[in-house]
Amino acid sequence: MQIEILKSKVHRAVITEANLQYVGSLTLDEDLMDAANMIEHEKIQVVNVNNGERIETYLIKGKRGSGVVCLNGPAARKGQPGDIVIVISYATMDFEKAKSFTPTVIFPKEGNKL
Repeated sequence: MQIEILKSKVHRAVITEANLQYVGSLTLDEDLMDAANMIEHEKIQVVNVNNGERIETYLIKGKRGSGVVCLNGPAARKGQPGDIVIVISYATMDFEKAKSFTPTVIFPKEGNKL
C-alpha cells in the first residue's frame, strides 16, 4: 500500500513579495529549498497563517541568500508581504517505509535566513 506523508516543511517563513503578473508558483530562496530538501518545480502546499488560505502550486528557485518568498500569479491574491506562511511538500511511499521516514522541517529566522 502507498500513502502520502509529510516530506518537507518550511515553518513560518515571511512573504516578501506578491507578483500578480507572473505566470504562477512560489519563488523561494534556494538556501531554504536546499535546507528543506525541496527542489524546483516540486508540488507544494502554501498555508497562510495570517488569513487561513491554503493553495497548491510549485516551487521556483529564488536567489540564494535573498530570503525571497514570493507568491506569483493567482497565488499573489492569497497573501501579502509580511504574512507568515508554511510551505509543505509531501511524498508517496510504501506504508512500511513511511513508518520510519523522518521529514525535513526547517524554522527560518528573521529575514527568512537559516
